[in-house]
Amino acid sequence: MDNKITFGGKKHTPNVRMLSDMDEVVYDRKWLENAEDRELYYMYRDLYLTEDDHTVISEYDLRYDITIIPAGMLGDEYIKTAGHFHPVVPGTIIAYPEVYQVLEGEATYLLQHDDSTDVSDVVVIRASKGDIVVIPPDYGHITINASSEDLKMANWVCTSFSSIYRPIQEKAGAAYYLLKDGFVRNPSYNSAAEIRYVKPRELPEFGLVHGKDMYELVKDPEKLRFLTRPQEFMGSLSRLIS
Repeated sequence: MDNKITFGGKKHTPNVRMLSDMDEVVYDRKWLENAEDRELYYMYRDLYLTEDDHTVISEYDLRYDITIIPAGMLGDEYIKTAGHFHPVVPGTIIAYPEVYQVLEGEATYLLQHDDSTDVSDVVVIRASKGDIVVIPPDYGHITINASSEDLKMANWVCTSFSSIYRPIQEKAGAAYYLLKDGFVRNPSYNSAAEIRYVKPRELPEFGLVHGKDMYELVKDPEKLRFLTRPQEFMGSLSRLIS
């Protein structure tokens, strides 16, 4: 199957997340025992429309990606990403944030704040085409496609770090799994807060507005400084899921 996309007049080949890459975090273990390995979702990284755009994006230590998550099930569970955390910005105690925009379909974002042994906060944000979702510092996150249509989403993120997958892998997934009948708690955690539901919120001061293509911020990259220096913007970032 040809999973290439065209962006900036070029064909791009994805990094493919396979079912075998997700063994640790799948809820339905009985289904997994007999499931054949297959492609789950596709990540197209470091995209740009022009070479000038690429120069600007690189100078600001940023990366623009697109991810496509086809509709489907992992046994009883809706298809999802592996889930990860971000490390802290050097010299601070604040982790790097990230921003997503739904381009097609619907997304369910699950965010969790982990303390030493517990999950102190769990937030679910359901987003549709054009919606903006900013992942605040210090929250792990997964994306779930709980719809019958393919999900296509974009993200801006700093390039100065690698995502941290191990904490979620070691707990066999996030604090909750989304099944056909709703969310169920992951028993691998000692305790987890009840889910709070939050609507997508705009950050107009950063040029992040519903329905406005956030790729266009390449023309005003200073507005994306919150991704590389979040410590300077905690006032705005702290309001996102309050």
